[in-house]
Amino acid sequence: MIVTDECCTWLSDLRNGTMFCPRWHVSVGFHYSTSNGIQECERLSINLQSIKYCWAPDNVVIICFTSGSTGKPKGVAISHASLIMQSLAKIAIVGYAEDDVYLHTAPLCHIGGISSCISMLMVGGCHVLIPKFEVKMALKAIEENHVTSFITVPAMLASLVSTMRNNKSRNLVESVKKILNGGGSLSLQLVEDSVRCFHRAKLLSAYGMTETCSSLTFITVYDPAINNRHLKKIRGTVSNSVHPIGGICVGKPAPHVELLVIKEELSHVGRIMTRGLHVMIGYWGQISGLEIDSSGDWFDTGDSGHIDAHGNLWLVGRRNCRIKSGGENVYPEEVEVVLSQHPGILAVVVIGLPDAHLGEMVVACVQIRDNWIWTDLNVGELQSNMERHLSTGMLKEFCRHKSLTGSLSVSLFFHSPSPCSKQIRKLKSLWFKIPRAFMIWRKPFPLTSTGKVKRDQVKAEAISHLQPFFSNL
Repeated sequence: MIVTDECCTWLSDLRNGTMFCPRWHVSVGFHYSTSNGIQECERLSINLQSIKYCWAPDNVVIICFTSGSTGKPKGVAISHASLIMQSLAKIAIVGYAEDDVYLHTAPLCHIGGISSCISMLMVGGCHVLIPKFEVKMALKAIEENHVTSFITVPAMLASLVSTMRNNKSRNLVESVKKILNGGGSLSLQLVEDSVRCFHRAKLLSAYGMTETCSSLTFITVYDPAINNRHLKKIRGTVSNSVHPIGGICVGKPAPHVELLVIKEELSHVGRIMTRGLHVMIGYWGQISGLEIDSSGDWFDTGDSGHIDAHGNLWLVGRRNCRIKSGGENVYPEEVEVVLSQHPGILAVVVIGLPDAHLGEMVVACVQIRDNWIWTDLNVGELQSNMERHLSTGMLKEFCRHKSLTGSLSVSLFFHSPSPCSKQIRKLKSLWFKIPRAFMIWRKPFPLTSTGKVKRDQVKAEAISHLQPFFSNL
């Protein structure tokens, strides 16, 4: 059991032997004596003969709760075998080793934090714990302990990079060699900024969920040994990770993971399924927690995507987050990936708001970068000296330029040299993924304890402030 000083109110009971305790007790604090700590361990030793050990790899080792980014968190029962398999995969792919100094940026009660912790225990690395992730505290821990590796989510990484750039703290991160991102894709700008700040680090990104004991797939975004620190290569790699028919590349599955995509009718994407020892036992408190496909023992992840000819998985988005606009499916993640490539956008969350005509209207809540100004002018009305200005029209044009719906409209155009009015209307409808409205978000997006955006809360706030925040359509 590892505790901080703030949680030691029951330490006197441990010392008096009036409560059951583990064999080792380690106190973590700035003023704790090393020698006293060793004596404490000796005094707290218990008779190991009284303990009966059980070998049960398929039994539950831990109940981890989902982040609750799209609803109420659920308890997920994870087996011993699942946790060991996931930890071994991280060791092999990320390259954790005995000489690593690992900073715990994620809570140990969440699957990403505990699986990486087990990985580091298995290789015999050094652990650096902080009470919770706070950017200044994390940077201080990196500097003082010469941290070599940590895991992150996009919001955490953005906070670290922003603080380092503002403080010009380049000398603090020479030690970092491995960064594993999860919980969302990284924008091109964030990748470039991260590589400049952590220029010696290999940057990887993983896709997974609590129900599959963390990561299903891994992709190396940047490796200084291969890319040789040339940001042009990064720009090409990240730009190519956006598929012309939708989605973002999340890499190849780990060795212990089986993946299958079941195509949906009249669609290029399908349901992402997986099977193997990594799949959860079930949800806590539910008799039947697994969403098993009727054709076999495949677990439905709830995500949509497709697999390319090289075996890479392309993630389109969560099916339960789909926006139904005018009878068409819009995945918020797909729109967010495109908008996040604009240099004036700091962060974006896409939601669907009720609309009498369309059913749901695609709305983008955006945070703009410093030194950028929002304007209601159209693209044609902007003057040459207004380069760092953003407007609804400019962002819509940016989405068209990035071919947000793209290939189908081009195909129709070239196969119909003389389109009738009905066909022209069809061409217009092909841009249904482009947000109808943009809402300026002037405060941080609400996040879960793992750094994921709470979409339900963003949507509720957007509805409550509908009129004051809408830009002109």
